[in-house]
Amino acid sequence: MMTPPERPKRTIVAAAVVAALLTGCGASVQDDPQASDRVPVMRCGEKVDYRKPERAVAYEGGSADKLFSLGLADRVAGYVMPPANPPVSESPWAADYAKVKMLSDDLLNKEIVVEARADLVVAGWRSGFSEQRGITPEILDGLGIQSFMHSESCYNYPGFPQKLPPFEALYSDLERLGQIFGVADKASEVVGGLKQRVDKVVQQAPKDNPVPVFLYDSGTDQPFTAGNQVPPNDIIRLAGARNVFAGLEARWTQVGWEAVTKAAPEVIIILDYGDQPAQKKIDFLKTSSRTKDLPAVRNNRFFVLDYNEGISGPRNIDGLEKFAAYLRGLNR
Repeated sequence: MMTPPERPKRTIVAAAVVAALLTGCGASVQDDPQASDRVPVMRCGEKVDYRKPERAVAYEGGSADKLFSLGLADRVAGYVMPPANPPVSESPWAADYAKVKMLSDDLLNKEIVVEARADLVVAGWRSGFSEQRGITPEILDGLGIQSFMHSESCYNYPGFPQKLPPFEALYSDLERLGQIFGVADKASEVVGGLKQRVDKVVQQAPKDNPVPVFLYDSGTDQPFTAGNQVPPNDIIRLAGARNVFAGLEARWTQVGWEAVTKAAPEVIIILDYGDQPAQKKIDFLKTSSRTKDLPAVRNNRFFVLDYNEGISGPRNIDGLEKFAAYLRGLNR
């Protein structure tokens, strides 16, 4: 998935100052009675002893949604929301967003985290955390700031990779965050509800002759699409269709238009960004000589997937339900 241009980094506060800043704390939620002060939880493939956070910082809607779905708004010091994200007012947790400070509309960086007096940062590997921008779990460990990575992003995390199917990664994240925050019972309840919704979709899904589907993220010279390590792959698969690039061991990745043409998708999913609207992408596909004759384009079979239904978070299940309903209404 393409990210907005990076802006110049500012001076980073020294580690000693960071330690002093981290003494602040916020409100608490109802904890599980057996929760201890430190709990060992996997961070990708590495076991980490977590202190119970009071001032979490979330990067993008998926991270914040996971925390809000567990009833942890009072433990969130703020969120970072770059331009790709649609307005938070559209979220099922809009009321929680309204109670929490928006820290930046830029990419995640150390200064934001330090100024927020964060004791936990929730983001994805290379989607929030970045070696190039100097904010990684290892660097934050050295500053005394805890970090949590979306399991969906862990398959190529250096040193401690972990590979889970995207929806299983979502469930795992909610359960792990439940352990870290001491709300494991709530996490089990939330995960159970999501799994029930997924099971209902699977029961209704067509079993034969799956529709070939191409996800169009962005790009004109070469398109970005979804490999098998991101939620849209599971959305397509569980709805009873077939991601034409499911064979790619990748997250958001670039392919060639020739490969798209050869795949002859019958449906195109358009990922709708806040700063790259779906209609503009549809107009391009309808007019480009490389795409206007694709079966999906000729038959006007476009399905718009909201950005926060496509990145790892509870809204993945909303996207699955909507796409499954769309597929059931197709007349092939």
